[in-house]
Amino acid sequence: MNLWGPAMFIGVLVMIFSGYPVAFALAGTALIFAGLASIFGQFDLVLLYALPERTFGTMSNQVLLAVPFFIFMGTVLEKSKLAEQLLETIGVLFGRFRGGLAVGVIFVGALLAAATGVVGASVTAMGLISLPVMLRNGYDEKLSLGVISAAGTLGQIIPPSIVLIVLGDQMGVSVGDLFRTALVPGLILTGGYAAYVAILAFFNKEVAPALPEHMRSTGMELAKQVVLSLLPPLILIVVVLGSIFAGIATPTEAGALGAVGAMLLAMANRSLTMSALRSAMEDTSRLTIMVVFLLIGSTTFALVFRGLEGDLWIESALTGIPGGALGFLIVVNLVVFVLGFFIDFFEIAFIIVPLIVPPAVFLGVDLVWLGIVFAVNIQTSFLTPPFGFSLFYLRGVTPPEIPTISMYKGVVPFIAIQLVVLAGVIWVTVPESRFGTFEHCFTSGPNAGTCGSLEINQDGSVVYFTETGTSLEGTMSPDPITEGSFSVSLSGFSVELERVFQMTESFSWKDGGWVSSVSTLSRR
Repeated sequence: MNLWGPAMFIGVLVMIFSGYPVAFALAGTALIFAGLASIFGQFDLVLLYALPERTFGTMSNQVLLAVPFFIFMGTVLEKSKLAEQLLETIGVLFGRFRGGLAVGVIFVGALLAAATGVVGASVTAMGLISLPVMLRNGYDEKLSLGVISAAGTLGQIIPPSIVLIVLGDQMGVSVGDLFRTALVPGLILTGGYAAYVAILAFFNKEVAPALPEHMRSTGMELAKQVVLSLLPPLILIVVVLGSIFAGIATPTEAGALGAVGAMLLAMANRSLTMSALRSAMEDTSRLTIMVVFLLIGSTTFALVFRGLEGDLWIESALTGIPGGALGFLIVVNLVVFVLGFFIDFFEIAFIIVPLIVPPAVFLGVDLVWLGIVFAVNIQTSFLTPPFGFSLFYLRGVTPPEIPTISMYKGVVPFIAIQLVVLAGVIWVTVPESRFGTFEHCFTSGPNAGTCGSLEINQDGSVVYFTETGTSLEGTMSPDPITEGSFSVSLSGFSVELERVFQMTESFSWKDGGWVSSVSTLSRR
């Protein structure tokens, strides 16, 4: 086996974990290994001639144009205080019920996720605005911190998530398909969070009391707040996502529409100041530049890594995992989950995801659902102590007298909900095998005319049930998950033939069904 690929992979991880900027670690490691391998005759430097063209392709990528548009849309809503007004309005709307304020924070988290797609912005905004209000009104400290952290991470999965846009580009799948597919797990997570808070408040009114009377708005005053603060951002989100789902606009076009719409809302609210606009543009530029440099670095890394046959090493390692597609998904998720503690999602997307896609295709895994698995996984990693990024964001805006351990304890129930949803998404992602139970009659050999049911399992084991109830066990070869044809070997006692026999039968998939080519061998 060529060891240059594994050595290069380990080298780049060492560079990243040492604190060196990721984009430069990727490109620098690639160039160092390209030079060293060329000296030993293991790499052709001519391959680097393709680098300028690939870099230009990255810079002119139409899909990635959606990233700065959606970031700008979210930052404008934040800087113009529209997000703050939204949070206050929903808090008043739900606050009359026990746990209502926390449920309101969860729904605002979902709306901010749909408006910004950026976790850091959502967690920071809600931490600054809602945490003091929740604590002041008698909410349990741990519950308040857990709700804000969990709601803020919804930006990873609820469209138009920046995570999904980048995944769509790296995996070569439609961003619109990712958005449509992600909507259901995102809503399930939102509903799961809200249900947990409601149940907890029902059984323990002390942890999440209702707002006092003087803080509640009623009648026309409440209606005015809803119309002015809630409806405009909600309409903007519906228009942006609706245009994508209906196929009217591409994600990039919808992002541009959202950016313009956010500015119009801010102008109508008389909060679009030059300082707010300048700050939004600076934040957008900073994050976009980071993404572009990461892309260039990852492109350089991928080019050299493939030149050193590192992609073949990754593919052979992942496709050889016991358990087929399910085993592959479990191992990959564990790796991504652990890496999510230490490196940002963008870095995972540009380093790990391109290496995982070929084995996934080989195993028949649906790439759209695989993208959803990654998004939910990273979301869970963002919440998990001690290195969850969401916890770091919240810690930065939390009063120093609140201990970090309260934050860790507060997120545990929400992590449990995340894991349940993640397990469900992984299960949906496992490809359905074409193999199962089907009726079959032998057409030749000593057992010609014998009919029965042939059961082929995911692990390659086979059980043949004859019409009289006799069962024979066997195996199939090669692995049914990765091959379009296979053979079955059975051995046992046949009641019909009154003998022990061995049978080998070959099958191939043609025109939507299995075609049999019989070869049998029997003996007493």
